[in-house]
Amino acid sequence: MSKADNIFIEMCKDILASGVSSEGQVVRAKWDDGIPAHTIKKFCVVNRYDLSEEFPILTLRPINLKAAIDELLWIWQKKSNNVKDLNSHIWDSWVSEDGSIGKAYGYQLGIKHKYSEGEFDQVDRVLYDLKHNPYSRRIITNIYNHQDLHEMNLYPCAYSVTFNVSGRKLNAILNQRSQDILVANNWNVCQYAILIHMLSHVSNLEVGEFVHVIADAHIYDRHIPIVKELIQREPFPAPKLIINTAKRDFYDLSVEDFVLEGYQSGEKIKKIPVAI
Repeated sequence: MSKADNIFIEMCKDILASGVSSEGQVVRAKWDDGIPAHTIKKFCVVNRYDLSEEFPILTLRPINLKAAIDELLWIWQKKSNNVKDLNSHIWDSWVSEDGSIGKAYGYQLGIKHKYSEGEFDQVDRVLYDLKHNPYSRRIITNIYNHQDLHEMNLYPCAYSVTFNVSGRKLNAILNQRSQDILVANNWNVCQYAILIHMLSHVSNLEVGEFVHVIADAHIYDRHIPIVKELIQREPFPAPKLIINTAKRDFYDLSVEDFVLEGYQSGEKIKKIPVAI
């Protein structure tokens, strides 16, 4: 079994066994029939993935890695907040008439800030530090900008990344305020694993650890039977990630430059109800 599958299974078992239910509380999210979408949750789940050992994609069910990478590049490369620059429809519930999701995600990463070395946006600052000052303890991005929250169609969930180089290995901590475990957990894990691979690749570093900190790790009430069935499945071995070594510029890398070798998975879940 892949270690990513094991981490997911143990996390879900823990949430189901000892999580706290929101039943009886007022909740924001609702199902499409208008019924409140309650959850069972654990506070501050911390998962660690050693990217030098495996690429942490689930094999229990298929994960659309290309779509996950496309969204990552939409945010970190294009620094866009408009779904016209995105190939999937995952943001359709949050989009304005002009195609914008407001001053969220890519918009925040693209804002330029003044430093002693000049002006950089947050992504270019990370690239600069990894090249010129890799042992800095200040390589951080943060898109939870309180000044702009009122102009965001959805507050950022995955909001802060701290990068840290140990020896030749690039490590990162992703801080996430909230996560729908069934729908989004491995999607986000794959995205930020890809980001670490991208940054290490263009910075002549090796991949190290990815630490995922989730403040509110929850399973929705209508997802519980699906999760229980999913974690009973037999996992497959972890696949290997192949990167196009001919490209060394962060902004040149595309979805097609990442290939999973030997990826096998269980059956697709036919329909997952989505809370909004």
